[in-house]
Amino acid sequence: MFRLFKNLTRHDFCFIILILLAIVAQVWLELKMPDYMSEITILVQSEGSEMADILRNGGFMLLCALGAFLANAVSGYFISVVAASFSMHTRKVLFDKVEDLSINEVKGFSTSSLITRTTNDITQIQMLLSMGMRMIVRAPLTAGWAIFKIANKSWQWSSITAVAVVLILAVNAVIMALVTPRFKVIQKLTDKLNGVARENLKGIRVVRAFNAEKYQERKFEKTNSKLTNTQIFVQNVFSVMGPSMYLVMYGVTLAIYFAGAYIIDGAAMQDKLTIFGDMVVFSTYAMHVIMSFLVLTMIFMMLPRAQVSAKRVNDVLDAEISVKDGTRTEGEANMHGVVEFRKVSFRYPGAEDYLLKDISFTAQRGETVAFIGSTGSGKSTLINLVPRFYDATDGAVLVDGVDVREYKLQALNNKISYVPQKAVLFDGTVKSNVTYGDNGRGKIHEKKVHEAIRVAQAKKFVEKMPDDYDSHIAQGGTNISGGQKQRLAIARAIARDPEIYIFDDSFSALDYKTDATLRTELKKYTKDATSLIVAQRIGTIMHADKILVLDKGVCVGMGTHKELMKNCEIYKQIALSQLTKEELNA
Repeated sequence: MFRLFKNLTRHDFCFIILILLAIVAQVWLELKMPDYMSEITILVQSEGSEMADILRNGGFMLLCALGAFLANAVSGYFISVVAASFSMHTRKVLFDKVEDLSINEVKGFSTSSLITRTTNDITQIQMLLSMGMRMIVRAPLTAGWAIFKIANKSWQWSSITAVAVVLILAVNAVIMALVTPRFKVIQKLTDKLNGVARENLKGIRVVRAFNAEKYQERKFEKTNSKLTNTQIFVQNVFSVMGPSMYLVMYGVTLAIYFAGAYIIDGAAMQDKLTIFGDMVVFSTYAMHVIMSFLVLTMIFMMLPRAQVSAKRVNDVLDAEISVKDGTRTEGEANMHGVVEFRKVSFRYPGAEDYLLKDISFTAQRGETVAFIGSTGSGKSTLINLVPRFYDATDGAVLVDGVDVREYKLQALNNKISYVPQKAVLFDGTVKSNVTYGDNGRGKIHEKKVHEAIRVAQAKKFVEKMPDDYDSHIAQGGTNISGGQKQRLAIARAIARDPEIYIFDDSFSALDYKTDATLRTELKKYTKDATSLIVAQRIGTIMHADKILVLDKGVCVGMGTHKELMKNCEIYKQIALSQLTKEELNA
């Protein structure tokens, strides 16, 4: 957990020093009050005492109480500032780390778990920091100071206090042994609950269409019940703590006065008043000692869960990034938009079998290279090696004559426009989605936005929206159709003016007419750029300059549409399953 505290800023450490000084002042002032109370007790019972002396000691007590209040307020305020600052910076560091993880590392953590770690887990650590910082410093300081003040008062009273402390520690040890293992379970169940809720919200249309509401409710209820029952068990165990602690506290007070009565009874007359004053002071200090250990017990209640949360956060921060940044910012001087695969093979980490085997081809500037094959043949994985969503296991992927692993990721991404299988839109406007991100060449002007939307065949529906280019787009594009989302995603790729376009089955939601028109306009607009297209439709790729046919990760055919119709049986079967011979010949 202490590793996370490096996210505290220099200002935070200055505030921590101020907090420590305030806590020391508060403890000193609180432990000074019993001394004045002892004086007042003796003055009240002594003949000839002056009221002015009693009032003076009472005034000192009030000043100590006021000073302790102010010190407590100062420490409380700055602790809140430090805890909030820590939470903010840790969340930022965690979010930035997730942004740097490759797809493979992200898959190691579920999306719902990453959300929980960024929110709930950091909140648990923040709570420990905000409540614990003061308690962890104050409790041992108070206990040690109070024990020092009462060390030589009476061995009987000291023994009673020691027994009470041992009882508190024993109860605390039993409770921690029962609840600590369950904190990890609680965080995992929180992940699972978030996952079930997220899955239900994302698939709400399918849930309703298949009348699966009851099934989803039962699924949620099962996880929710497990989480609730675990939390109830933890709270029930903790509920024993309060009564036990108060029983010990009041038992100590009673035992001190009971023992004090015997000591006073056996003392000489001139010592009785002094012993009585010592007993009052001792019982007060004993309460401070007991309360200090009670406060430490509260910390021990919070500490295990915060430790579990800290470990979960550190698991993400410690995740090794497999896709490391290179140093190159430019390719070879005489190359522009050239993509080459040299004997590329790929398998997922931990997998035995290769998903792609010995793939080699070159896409020259201005060419359109398409990939087709059955589901699971490795088409999407192949093109995902270009922007380094994964790195090739064997062989090399080159862009402009340079291995992509040598590029700075930002420089490589600036050469590429990527449109994924599932169009991703962000909360904002049409314009903000089309101009999304940094292309390395500054702001994308409005004229370019209009042109990109026109080429993507999105102009007609965009201009029919309430605020046309400034119309609102909901998160995930849930307020527009699948085809409209795809066209806006394509427009976003066009607006960047990259060297290389990657379309991962990005035309699947379009009707044939829109698909044909879009490809025609796109070909005109991207004539100087390289296009890599994954598609299931023969009609989408049959005019490509080069087509690669994949089967179980192996390239079984490469050439133009006409060449493959003659030489590649798999391609021919795919083509005839979609179009007639007349349509194919036409």
